[in-house]
Amino acid sequence: MIIINKYELMLIIDPAVEAERQTEILDRLRATVEDGKGTVVGTDAGAPWGKRKLAYEIKGQTEGIYSVVTFTATPQTVAEVERVLGITDDVVRFITLRLDS
Repeated sequence: MIIINKYELMLIIDPAVEAERQTEILDRLRATVEDGKGTVVGTDAGAPWGKRKLAYEIKGQTEGIYSVVTFTATPQTVAEVERVLGITDDVVRFITLRLDS
């Protein structure tokens, strides 16, 4: 039995990164979800959070570019998404929350 849950992922990207690289990171996230038989339900593409001041300094950064992605996937796919984001240098921080169905 395959368990598919709904998730919301917020990530903070280094503000020095160009827009093209930001898009590349989000496209890679989408591809990883879809490769794991998940679907991206929504992104903040319509109203991006954009650059915001961080509550505290992270990795020497005081600002970050925020992005929120909502998707459905298996727990294994989420683990792969988190692994990929964890090794991506331009990602300052991320958090994944499982939403109630």
